[in-house]
Amino acid sequence: MEPKYRRILLKLSGESLMGAQGYGIDPERLSEYARQIAEIVNEGVEVGIVIGGGNIFRGLQGAAKGFNRVKGDQMGMLATTINSLALSSALEAIGQSAQVFTAIAMHPIGKHYSSQNAIEAMEKGTVAIMAGGTGNPFFTTDTGAALRGVEIEADAMFKGTRIDGVYTADPEKDPTATKFDKITYDEVLARGLRVMDLTATALCKENGLPIVVFDMDTPGNLAKVIAGEPIGTLVY
Repeated sequence: MEPKYRRILLKLSGESLMGAQGYGIDPERLSEYARQIAEIVNEGVEVGIVIGGGNIFRGLQGAAKGFNRVKGDQMGMLATTINSLALSSALEAIGQSAQVFTAIAMHPIGKHYSSQNAIEAMEKGTVAIMAGGTGNPFFTTDTGAALRGVEIEADAMFKGTRIDGVYTADPEKDPTATKFDKITYDEVLARGLRVMDLTATALCKENGLPIVVFDMDTPGNLAKVIAGEPIGTLVY
């Protein structure tokens, strides 16, 4: 299928990497994600990735348990780096080149991030995995993903989750929740829907970066959504 998008920013949650085991990184889930990503790169799509760290550590939860918030967020940045290294390793294992870029200097773990370096990598068919959030405390990886999406001039941000789109309420808790095929940024903000945090949503709105929320845990869905199949929710 012909891809509808030329360059994307794929946002993955750290929690989704846990698979069925409830913590850490599930090798099967990681391999499945790598296969889906390599599939769309083979179709000619340029891919940048931002991945969360919630399967290892969350700064906000750490702060609630008495950690200093700045240090807690820095621990979260390191958690995203661990996940990024794992994903790059899984991609390389199946022959797909990948490069980890870090928001804070971490030589030799990854190259220090710049949008120019990430774009150059993607143009060569390398997956650019951007770790460490924005490099600053008090910002989520959603905001980091929105910022990187704008910086690398992505056509859209794809938020891969375990739910197949945006609903009127949490479908895992409310059986009457209904799904949106598409919804505006303003309506997301007005309804208080938790697509992404407010800062990330506002950043996408200001810069005209559409968000596609879809279920990444079903194999083959990434290729379908990149081809423009209406299986998720478009936020525009």
